[in-house]
Amino acid sequence: MNFDKIDREARKILRRNDRGGYTVPTAGLYPYQWNWDSCFAAWGFSTFDVKRAWFEIHTLFTGQWDNGMLPHIIFHKRADGYFPGPDVWDVPRVPHTSGISQPPVAATMIRSIYEADKRYGRVHMELIYGRLVSWHRWFIKNRMERGMIAITHPWESGRDNARDWDKAMANIDPTGVGEYHRRDTDHVDPEMRPKKEDYDRYLKIVYHNRDCGWNEEKIAKTGLFRVADVGITFIFLRACRDLLHIALELDHETAEIEGWIKDLEAGVENHWNPKGFYDSVDLKTGEFTDSLSSASFFEWYSGMSGDRMLGHLNRILDEVKFGVPSNDPEDEHFNPKRYWRGPVWGMVNTLIGIGLDEQGHIKTAERLRKETQELIAEHGFYEYFSPLDGAPEGGDVFTWTAAIWLTWAGPHAKGRF
Repeated sequence: MNFDKIDREARKILRRNDRGGYTVPTAGLYPYQWNWDSCFAAWGFSTFDVKRAWFEIHTLFTGQWDNGMLPHIIFHKRADGYFPGPDVWDVPRVPHTSGISQPPVAATMIRSIYEADKRYGRVHMELIYGRLVSWHRWFIKNRMERGMIAITHPWESGRDNARDWDKAMANIDPTGVGEYHRRDTDHVDPEMRPKKEDYDRYLKIVYHNRDCGWNEEKIAKTGLFRVADVGITFIFLRACRDLLHIALELDHETAEIEGWIKDLEAGVENHWNPKGFYDSVDLKTGEFTDSLSSASFFEWYSGMSGDRMLGHLNRILDEVKFGVPSNDPEDEHFNPKRYWRGPVWGMVNTLIGIGLDEQGHIKTAERLRKETQELIAEHGFYEYFSPLDGAPEGGDVFTWTAAIWLTWAGPHAKGRF
């Protein structure tokens, strides 16, 4: 296997998806700047061009709202035909953005970028630190309940059609959304994407929250969807730990961040489903979603030590060939082709693997890294893959798959935490 060639291809993909200060996840399918995709891209750039990495971060934060929210899409340039575009979101600001957020990996990725070159990164870290704090405060003020972090739309989770949302989505009446044309199914086999009935409900939530003027208090009271996402809670807890590290590095006050971490650590227990796994919680009904998803294994990445998820993890790793699928293979709804219903994602393997390594589960972490390495080396830089045979799925020449090859999965990886 010519790993040097694969390294070059990964760097080429990051350059190819560069739109002049920000990267798109892949051409055509995703023509704008996506929040957590962009953070992974910056992490990837930091392995060979730290200046470009910081440029990515600063461009991302041009989309931040005055209240601290960092949207999941920033519409820097017009892309005709994309749906839902800025006219649908109707957010009165420039650059135009969506009205919802996305998994807050920024502090974690920015910390790694900074540590790649502290001398160059110091001034950039000082500039971005306040914006990070503002975004974290937004989550604490508007989305923390019982120490868990709520999402008001499945798209905020980054796991759009995950099993976690089935019960909550079933309670939404999708009538009245009107006719629309999805661009994603023009580029990718519809069997690999969320179904139309999912999309109808996604849009119903968007239209409702837009009619609330994107006011978080109104949405909390009247919103159609509010679920404490186990993935977001774990990711946010990790991000707060990294934000604390940055604060100490810059000699800023830390009491506020330390308080967030304490509350989140306590809240993690509220995600524990008595059936024996970490789970999301429908805050409108108080019920667990009964979904053992890949996000359930972010426990170690969040900085929580423990072994009560190891049994599930080892079972799943033995049932599939390439890492942690997005849905439990034993779930009756498991589908190895359809987006977050079963496929494996390289960047999810990465976060789980990093956590395992940090919490002392070295052999399992290395197994996961090797499987991810083999997956990409044999099947390419795709958005996601079948966990059973590695069949490539979703978009091709994908930014964050290239990024995690350079930082974690590849044998020459330079940006590991």
